[in-house]
Amino acid sequence: MTAIVFPGQGSQYLNMSMDFNETFEVARSTFQEIEDSSKIKIRKIITENQSDSLNQTNFTQISIFAASMAIYKTLLKEVGINVIDPKVVLGHSLGEYSALVANNTLTIADASFLIKVRSELMHSAIEPNTSGMAAIIGKNASSIEEIIKKNNLKVVIANDNSPIQVVISGLIENINSSEKIFSSNGIKRFLKLNVSAAFHSEFMNNAQNRLIDEIDKITFNKTSIPIISNYNALINSDLKTIKYSLKNQMANKVKWTESIRKLEETDIISIIEIGPSKVLSGLISRISKQFTIKSIDKIIDLEKF
Repeated sequence: MTAIVFPGQGSQYLNMSMDFNETFEVARSTFQEIEDSSKIKIRKIITENQSDSLNQTNFTQISIFAASMAIYKTLLKEVGINVIDPKVVLGHSLGEYSALVANNTLTIADASFLIKVRSELMHSAIEPNTSGMAAIIGKNASSIEEIIKKNNLKVVIANDNSPIQVVISGLIENINSSEKIFSSNGIKRFLKLNVSAAFHSEFMNNAQNRLIDEIDKITFNKTSIPIISNYNALINSDLKTIKYSLKNQMANKVKWTESIRKLEETDIISIIEIGPSKVLSGLISRISKQFTIKSIDKIIDLEKF
C-alpha cells in the first residue's frame, strides 16, 4: 500500500519540472491551467528567476504547486492511478493543497486561487525583516519545547520536521537571542532561514483569518483518498474536519513527524514524494525505517515505475 506526499516551501529551484513541461503535453497544460487561474507567469519565474522572484513567498508557493502538479498529472497519464494506487495523501504546509488536489477535494483552479491568496497574505502578514524562522538540528520537538519553556523564550515550534530537525518562528530579535541558549543546550546546528516572516505562528493569525474567509467561498468535493492534515496529524475523509484543519494550518505547527508516525499505524509500506527536490524523502527516512521511499523530481524518476 502506498502514500503520496507533496513538498512545501523551501523545495524550489531554478528550472524545476521544466523537463516535464518540455516533454509532456499534460505537464504543459497543467502549468497553463495554473497560470491562467493565478494570472502569474509561473514558468517565466521558474526559468528566469528575475529579481530572485522564485524565492519570494508570493511567487514561491504557486511555483512549487505548479511544478508538483505537473509531475503528478504526468505520473497519472504515463503510469496510471491504478498502478500507483495511493491509499493516503499528505503534504508539508503548502504541499497540503497539492494533496487536496490529488484526492479530488479541491480543483486545480480553486487550489491555485487559494494558494495565491495564501502566499500573498503570508508574504505581507507582518512588517518585513521583523520576524523569521530558524532550523534547529540535533534535538526533537519535545526537547526543544522544554528548552523554550525552561528559558521563557519568545519563540514557538513552527515545523516538527523530524526527530532531529525542528523549525522555530518568532521576531528576529527573539530568534537571534535564542540561538545562544539553544546552542548551550546541546543542539548541533542553528540555521536562520531565508523566509519573509514567522510562518506557522501567532504572527499569521490575522492572515489566517483572512484566508479562512476565502476558504469558505470554495467548494470542497468528496474526498477520494484519505488525507493526513498538518494541523492534527490524523487520517481524515470527513470534509468538515479536512476544511477545519486547512483553515487552522497557517498559524499553527506543522506536525510532520506525528503525521509520518500516524502512517506507521496503517498498512502503508511505500511512500512516493512528488515535486521538486527530495526534501521530504530525507525527513521521512529520519523519522521511520518502515517505508520504502521513491521521489519523482525528474523525468528519469518515472523509470522507477
